[in-house]
Amino acid sequence: MARSVERALAAPTLHGEMIVLRPIGLQDAEAVWEVWSDPEGRRLVGATRTYSRDAVESWIEEAAAADNRVDLAVTANGSDEYLGEISLLHLDPLVRAADIRLVMRPGLRSRGYGTEAIELLLGFAFDGLALHRVGLELLAVNTRARSLYENLGFATEGRRRDAHRDGDGWCDGIVMSLLEDEYRARTPI
Repeated sequence: MARSVERALAAPTLHGEMIVLRPIGLQDAEAVWEVWSDPEGRRLVGATRTYSRDAVESWIEEAAAADNRVDLAVTANGSDEYLGEISLLHLDPLVRAADIRLVMRPGLRSRGYGTEAIELLLGFAFDGLALHRVGLELLAVNTRARSLYENLGFATEGRRRDAHRDGDGWCDGIVMSLLEDEYRARTPI
């Protein structure tokens, strides 16, 4: 039987071939702020709010204390340097569902770190937390992310028209999800 959500939310450390996912800490604040300040990254995730460096530290402390999310730093094996972050958000133990979010530092995208981070977090979500559904919403302009999630088995559920800003214009949101049985069908035991 999978661990309870409350027990499992004690910030896990997950080990992969190329990366380690570990709890985000205040030592990561400068790198988190760099990610949250990157214009292209902000555009691709639809960020409209601007954060100060101090606000990043507050967010790190609040996220660590929250009982409905898991936020992990993506680091390379053999290094503790923050490369990006991956999160399970809106965790609902009754519905057994959560949303996933991934952001990587500029210059570190398209190197396979994100793919492995998602795979590790999906294993934790379905095996460690016994979730039934992991969902997400991405911007239609983020074709690279959409392709990545499709390759990992996520199915498109729908489209939220003009749900996000893209500069002075609007952009659709693409809603996707992966269900537990779909995850199990593509993941060998």
